[in-house]
Amino acid sequence: METRKKILEIARDQFSRYGVRTVTMEELARMAGISKKTIYQEFLDKKDLVREVFRNILEEDRQKMIYIHEQEDGVIDHLVKMSHIMRERLSTMNPMVIVEIQKYFPEAWRMFEDFKLQTIKVDLINVMEKGKMLGYFREEIDTSILAKVRLDQIASSFDPANFTNPEYNFVEEQLVLMDHFLHGIFTEKGRMAYQSQKAIEK
Repeated sequence: METRKKILEIARDQFSRYGVRTVTMEELARMAGISKKTIYQEFLDKKDLVREVFRNILEEDRQKMIYIHEQEDGVIDHLVKMSHIMRERLSTMNPMVIVEIQKYFPEAWRMFEDFKLQTIKVDLINVMEKGKMLGYFREEIDTSILAKVRLDQIASSFDPANFTNPEYNFVEEQLVLMDHFLHGIFTEKGRMAYQSQKAIEK
């Protein structure tokens, strides 16, 4: 179990830094101080290893979201903390990882798609509905449609064409898009509360 955990930790770090395709099983074995044969005793192949690494990342984010639900003081607090999770995740991961997984590791990509629809979308809808009741979001918004719009915003940043532009900043674009999205649905009460909470969190 310790060997498996060590392999997963090293693989996660290397994949996040350099992408999935460039990191070989031989390199991972050397960094872990084990033989390549030992890796294959724990994982069927590289696709299996990538899938498990990705599963662990998604589960970690799911647990963070659960913690926010349990500890949150309200809708605005929830939004700010979710923004922090996104910033932390994106700033520590080479964005090409997402492109590579989408193209070459379809099973791992399906896990992300399921997470997006079953966890992120549901969270967005619940938060927006609660925000409407509390007067933070405009009453007339359709939360299901807007949750889809937000997910589409996130997905649009994973276009491989973006990463050929040396001036492209993945994290910055996501934060700008989220801020723009929120200001489109805030009431004045929500806008003021959001700005106040962000100032406190800085």
